[in-house]
Amino acid sequence: MNLAKYIDHTILKPDASRDEVEKICNEAKEYGFASVCVNVAHTKFVSEALKDSDVKTCTVVGFPLGAVLPEVKAYETKKAVENGSDEIDMVINIGALKDQDYELVERDIKAVVTAAEGALVKVIFETCLLSSDEIVKACELSMAAGADFVKTSTGFSTGGATVEDVTLMKQTIGNAGKVKASGGIRDYEQAMKMIEAGAERIGASAGIAIVKHEKTKGTGY
Repeated sequence: MNLAKYIDHTILKPDASRDEVEKICNEAKEYGFASVCVNVAHTKFVSEALKDSDVKTCTVVGFPLGAVLPEVKAYETKKAVENGSDEIDMVINIGALKDQDYELVERDIKAVVTAAEGALVKVIFETCLLSSDEIVKACELSMAAGADFVKTSTGFSTGGATVEDVTLMKQTIGNAGKVKASGGIRDYEQAMKMIEAGAERIGASAGIAIVKHEKTKGTGY
């Protein structure tokens, strides 16, 4: 397997400089990662930096809390796509899911899918804040709204990806979509456990260490 093609090489820290983002882009091209995942302010720069490569531009939307209006997420998505984003990673309205306001959650996701105009959409749940039943429901709503992926975590909350959550998400969506595992994945062994559980994409700031089978420290996105 080409492990690099599973990895979204990620830099989402709020103080990321242009030089740091450029370094991530260069690394992604060198190692052949699936995408570079950044905050929306960096989308145009990353898209230009990657234009002569097979590496995709991935932009986060409603990040990291998800607690903004669907119209705001849709606008953010629209601008990201206009600036060259190929993939959108959006955060659901977690509070609405817990309130069982499923109409709002599905409408929120659908607004992003529509605004993405064909760009791939991954839906971030923040699984560490959800029960198993809530994870299942979020999967069902994501697929109903037309999303391509369901995704575990932002990496900014109380926990990240677990094998148990990835397994549950894959069992729930089956072949209707794909799973992205992110949050705390720092080395080859962790990445492989997620892939074996059903993940088809890995979000990590430690992508190089993962493909080199090295140990590293850090948040791991």
